[in-house]
Amino acid sequence: MLSSKKGFTLIEILMVVVIISALAAMVIPRLTGRTEQAKEAIAGVDVKVNIPTALKLYELDNGRYPSSEQGLNALVTKPQAAPVPETWNGPYVETRSILDPWGKPYVYRYPGSHGIDYDLYSLGQSGKEDEKNIKNW
Repeated sequence: MLSSKKGFTLIEILMVVVIISALAAMVIPRLTGRTEQAKEAIAGVDVKVNIPTALKLYELDNGRYPSSEQGLNALVTKPQAAPVPETWNGPYVETRSILDPWGKPYVYRYPGSHGIDYDLYSLGQSGKEDEKNIKNW
């Protein structure tokens, strides 16, 4: 007499595991490295668009960019160091916006030394100055 129990056999379960493993082996290598590419893209947008927009608003309100000593923190809280802006109307960005995607502060120097008003860049994943830095010049 045949049993009327329904369920999966060990062979069927093993076949499903093999199929899922094969699919994962094809997909996972395509996804590796995408996180780093996304972080680089975010840093690029921050350095070329987001922070420069905030710096321009600061400059419009105060007649000058923050000094190197004041740094990008001047976009978050009113600077107390000279030159103290009298018409500060911030915050111009959120606190996390002055950190790059790797959790390090963006490097800001005013006046700039590359033919523009200020230098702004991320040290990237390496955390040191090299050719892979994401720069505004």
